[in-house]
Amino acid sequence: MQSPSTVLSTQLSRPTTLIPWQLYIVGVLLIVALYWLFPNSMLILSRIAILAIFVLSLDLVTGYAGLPTLGHAALYGVGAYGAGLCAKFLTGDPLLGLAVAAAAGAALAFVSGLFLVRYQGLAFLMLTIAVVQIMQNLASKMQSITGGDDGLSGFTIDPLFGRFQFDMFGVTGYWYASIVLLLSYFLLRRIMSSPFGLCCIGIRENRDRMMANGTRIYPQLLKLYTLSGVFAGIAGGLSAQINQVVGLDSLGFELSAEGLVMLVLGGAGTLTGAVVGTALFTGIHHFAATANPFHWLFVIGGLLMLVVFLPKRFLQRVLGGSWLRIKAVLGRRSA
Repeated sequence: MQSPSTVLSTQLSRPTTLIPWQLYIVGVLLIVALYWLFPNSMLILSRIAILAIFVLSLDLVTGYAGLPTLGHAALYGVGAYGAGLCAKFLTGDPLLGLAVAAAAGAALAFVSGLFLVRYQGLAFLMLTIAVVQIMQNLASKMQSITGGDDGLSGFTIDPLFGRFQFDMFGVTGYWYASIVLLLSYFLLRRIMSSPFGLCCIGIRENRDRMMANGTRIYPQLLKLYTLSGVFAGIAGGLSAQINQVVGLDSLGFELSAEGLVMLVLGGAGTLTGAVVGTALFTGIHHFAATANPFHWLFVIGGLLMLVVFLPKRFLQRVLGGSWLRIKAVLGRRSA
């Protein structure tokens, strides 16, 4: 006879273990539709895809593990510099450069995670800020390698698969970043629907109970943090390859804060919410800042207030119990 915890784990994992093939088709059709609907916005769409991968990696730490961080840009920036240095000194092949970026992000996440994941709450938050500040200062001081305040430039990226040249209009970059986003989303969806992902959710909900069940908290969180470093590095590598320049702002505190805002807008703990929040924030940034470059942040602030207050006060009052059932269904489908 199975234990109650085993039965519960099996029931939770059934809805999201298998990814319906229709989702792959929807993802591909969405990429094609955006290409035809916004032919003159390839650069901004590429930016959205890159940031979406970054926010997906952030969601692993903050959404699934419940560890708020403001230093995730360190993993993104290391991946960007890794891809740029690879193109400048080793090879301009974009896929090899992306692998280097992923390895760089994973390495920094593993090394820093060795002491970071021992903490939680405010202590973890402050230590992640310290990491991103240290990495930014190191990049600034190592001017002969990173370019310092001028940024890393002067490298070229070879055509993708030897055929598709990265052009100034961002067409190749859009397809490249969008496909990597699609693959990253479905891979992370599969991973976080596995027993490992359910274990991380359990740690977020109740550490003491998970420890009482025999779960080793530290190794699980270290693996999750390293995994987030892989995808944050991939996002940074894509940015370096498509823009062919890496600045100190890729290691900036502002990028970490904006990523957290995107995650809150879409909903932490749901991979779909990470993508939606990124698109929403970047779209508002693009259009509202064009209309009013000085006060567009008021719109973001208003949206954050709506996200925080509406589900609890307005929607629940209007829809009653239906709102709770809708949230439960959406949470299972987008986990």
